[in-house]
Amino acid sequence: MLELPEVTVLAQQVNENVSGKRVTGVTVAGSPHKFAWFWEDPQNYGGLLTGKSVGQAAGYGAMLEIKVDDAVLVFSDGVNLRFHRKDEKRPPKHQLLLEFEDLSALSASVQMYGGLWAFKDGEFDNIYYRQAKEKPSPLSETFDKAYFDGLVSQPDVRKLSAKAFLATEQRIPGLGNGVLQDILYNAKIHPKKKLSSLTGTDLELLFISVRNTLAEMTAQGGRDTEKDLFGTFGGYGTKLSKKSLNKPCPICQTVIKKQSYMGGSIYFCEGCQKL
Repeated sequence: MLELPEVTVLAQQVNENVSGKRVTGVTVAGSPHKFAWFWEDPQNYGGLLTGKSVGQAAGYGAMLEIKVDDAVLVFSDGVNLRFHRKDEKRPPKHQLLLEFEDLSALSASVQMYGGLWAFKDGEFDNIYYRQAKEKPSPLSETFDKAYFDGLVSQPDVRKLSAKAFLATEQRIPGLGNGVLQDILYNAKIHPKKKLSSLTGTDLELLFISVRNTLAEMTAQGGRDTEKDLFGTFGGYGTKLSKKSLNKPCPICQTVIKKQSYMGGSIYFCEGCQKL
């Protein structure tokens, strides 16, 4: 699933390879998907987008925003976005396909679930989209220690586990169950550890890890478990993921474990991340 590093990389790739192209064709729900979410009637997407030019893209949390003249496209974290040059074959299944004047195309397909929203600028009122645009990104200077301290000092947050704090309620948009594994590993904090039990030093390390880990993932083109606009895996080698399961920790040699927790999976090193 796409998270902040991958969305940031996708926005840059769209700006480098798609911006300026004029839309000549729009295909919606080429392969019907029960959990592909559209804005109002998706059959209106053609009239909304055809003949217009792609503008700038930007990443907000786990959402990719692409301007198309007076319209806006927003893709959420469950969407696979691919760019196809004029001589490249289009995928047989997709939920949205944009074709351009130069015969290149952009396809979007949904894995488990995902939003593919097209709307006139200013019409889309989605709380997750709004929060992602309003809250400071951990990749920006506005996400500083004072802001982070404000998040962790809230009474209802102190009773949460480290994973619950990082990955729920959109406290830090774009930070989900994927990237948090390495963030907590780098901070030497177990995902189940309660925030109330963390020392000031622990919280300092967590803040530093949030910023530095996400910056490193982004700088290296996203994680090696996720693909970019061209179907290429990112260059950041995940320390805790399905790729490291049952392998020795590079620091202490303890075998990396996996458990089910909070409706998803957590990976951890019992040697480095004491509970």
